[in-house]
Amino acid sequence: MTSHLTLITGASRGMGRAMAAQLLAADRTLICISRKTDDALAAEAEAAGATLEQWSFDLAAPQAAAERIGSWLAAQDADAFDSVTLINNAGTIGRIGPLAEADAADLAQSLRIGLEAPMLLTAAFLRATASWRGARKVLNISSGLGRNAMASQAPYCAAKAGMDHFSRAVALEEALRPNGAKIVSLAPGVIDTDMQGVLRGTDAARFPDRARFEKLKTDGLLDSPAAAAAKVLAYLARGDFGSKPVADVRAD
Repeated sequence: MTSHLTLITGASRGMGRAMAAQLLAADRTLICISRKTDDALAAEAEAAGATLEQWSFDLAAPQAAAERIGSWLAAQDADAFDSVTLINNAGTIGRIGPLAEADAADLAQSLRIGLEAPMLLTAAFLRATASWRGARKVLNISSGLGRNAMASQAPYCAAKAGMDHFSRAVALEEALRPNGAKIVSLAPGVIDTDMQGVLRGTDAARFPDRARFEKLKTDGLLDSPAAAAAKVLAYLARGDFGSKPVADVRAD
């Protein structure tokens, strides 16, 4: 029987919660890393016969989560899993507005959650699984805003652009290693989540592109979290995963 291990951040709501639910299966061990645990997800895991652990961490201070990942993985049997995957899904849009008006603490938190945390967690994951026999994958959930700038979104754009580029660098590094990990920074499309609600609810004087996001909603162009999760997980399962370290479900 095959056995697969997946670690996913930001699994308590939105697309992260949907991905976690869709990954639950008898051959799966799932580690969910979020600020809050989810009793309903635990019940779903039990019904599916999946192994689930939920770790409560605030990724605005990501070092503790990275250390836990490293120590937990180091304690596992390196031959136990046919695949091991890290999904860096957690993110924050922060306070929307011009950079000149940004609150320093909010700006720092946005970059810690959006860029520092994925880098620290990826580093811990790669170190701890370097000798594992199974397929090793890192999936970073990026955004079109990492590739196309938008006013009043500087921290989010910067974090996602950084995620794209560190994925490119890591892909080059891992290509030189035995059983090197495959890494992709994937834009999942536009999704009907709380983040979209925040964008639509922001004063247009602070966010000049608000009408664009209102139109996405009124025109029915937003994927549900479940639909977006299915697309992302299908991409993760592709045989050519990793051939493009930066990708978009809408174009690939």
